[in-house]
Amino acid sequence: MNQPHRHRPRRIWLCADDYGMAPGVNDAIRQLIAARRINATSVMMAAGHIDDDEIAALTKLNADEPRAAIGLHVTLTAPFAPLSPDFAPTRHDKFLPHPDLMRAAMTRRLKPALLAIEIAAQLRAFTARFGRPPDFVDGHQHVQLLPQVRDAFLRVVTENAPNAWVRQGGRARAARALHDHKGLVLDVLSLGFRRKAARLGLATNPAFAGAYLFNPKARFAKIFPRFLKGLPDGGLIMCHPGFVDATLKRLDPVTDLREHEFAFFKSDAYRQVLEEHGVELAVPSGAG
Repeated sequence: MNQPHRHRPRRIWLCADDYGMAPGVNDAIRQLIAARRINATSVMMAAGHIDDDEIAALTKLNADEPRAAIGLHVTLTAPFAPLSPDFAPTRHDKFLPHPDLMRAAMTRRLKPALLAIEIAAQLRAFTARFGRPPDFVDGHQHVQLLPQVRDAFLRVVTENAPNAWVRQGGRARAARALHDHKGLVLDVLSLGFRRKAARLGLATNPAFAGAYLFNPKARFAKIFPRFLKGLPDGGLIMCHPGFVDATLKRLDPVTDLREHEFAFFKSDAYRQVLEEHGVELAVPSGAG
């Protein structure tokens, strides 16, 4: 009797953003890496909870074998502050809020040289503290995709971490629902980003998922399977697991949903969803 043909599982990246934002976020991300429920995290060098102990606890997870790719989460929005001394524009010594940064980028009112200096400062901080360049580079609140920012971002990565891949935010064709306005914006912004990255010889993820409306009524367990629709080998899903603490409440509006995401990723239902969709987590190569 002939055995049914089994396709090779798609191997994807599930990246927890915001390592360094708050102790509860760091703890949740490390737990998921240790349990092999996620395989990547991106680190906010401009955040306040990325001291030597937090870095050591993260890198220790890759000590015996690669468990997670570790990247730089370039941060250019409030309530965080620049690492470079003369960055502008700022407000009360912090970066601009995201809506203001986006408007300034779209109207070409940012200063490319200062953007490049700040992004380079964050990349140097990562390399100095981790003892190596990042495996990949992305952006908090997708800032790397914005006009003016993307040129500085890609140039800095090319010059300082040419072997890192960079995150683009375009969805797989099968997942491009027209009613998803946030997804459509990321699709459009990613077109130019991908072209510029390719010209510079930088690798990008072939497709992206994970964006949804962060409102209290969101049910992540029901949303997550949609992210797997059409996602190809090497595709990336961003996520934001965490435990709510006082620091997180002060810094970020996404709080309880982080705990919902964590609970789902720890559940048997998560493993079942991956299996039903023929998906496995990619194995990082040389992470450490």
